[in-house]
Amino acid sequence: MDFNSRLEYAHRMALISDDVYQSAINNCNGNYVDIMRANSACTKSLQSYEECTSRINFSNILDPYSDDEDNSNDTLAINTWANMEVVQQALNVRQGMVEKFVSINSTLHYRQGKNDTFYYAYDIFSSFSYHKKLSTKNCRALIFNGDHDLTFPYVGVEQWISSLNLEVEAPWKPFFFLFFSCRYVTKYAQNNYSLTFATVKGAGHSVTYYKPKEGFELVQMWLSSQTYSSDS
Repeated sequence: MDFNSRLEYAHRMALISDDVYQSAINNCNGNYVDIMRANSACTKSLQSYEECTSRINFSNILDPYSDDEDNSNDTLAINTWANMEVVQQALNVRQGMVEKFVSINSTLHYRQGKNDTFYYAYDIFSSFSYHKKLSTKNCRALIFNGDHDLTFPYVGVEQWISSLNLEVEAPWKPFFFLFFSCRYVTKYAQNNYSLTFATVKGAGHSVTYYKPKEGFELVQMWLSSQTYSSDS
């Protein structure tokens, strides 16, 4: 559902044209991921989509694209810092336990279309069933997205939350931080279960990386059960 929502998100964000979007809608029967099983018309539509997004940074569509995210300035900086002996001593890292720190561990990281990694086989591709079970429990949930994340677009998150069939307690509306609109929040409730869904304006895949202050305030307010206000 998350990967499948990329097409709609790309259209909403003007990354693909109306024609490309409508062609995929008409020809792909709702499946925009498995191009190997697509008919010829669908394949052509998805190829157009992939061409339009091939140089887009999926982590944040406004960031520059890089063929090798391992060589980004941020990644190189943290790898250099974390491999310094004095840093590892300060963090009480046991010497010899980790040969070399890397910020992106390819033995753990899932790639679309890849069934497993060197060490792990992936057989669970959706956590929806777990969220469905949690919705029958006495608990609170906070789900948040960066609205510039194309890896797991907020569109797909909205779709699976809708599939939980929860009642809307408070409709989608903006909330403010330092007088700027920084997020949009919808609240759901059912019996003793409540779910708050928020999008953080301008944030990418890792919300607190791109918008640390706004992300911190969002989580802090949710944990403290502070009533949200749409007044600036």
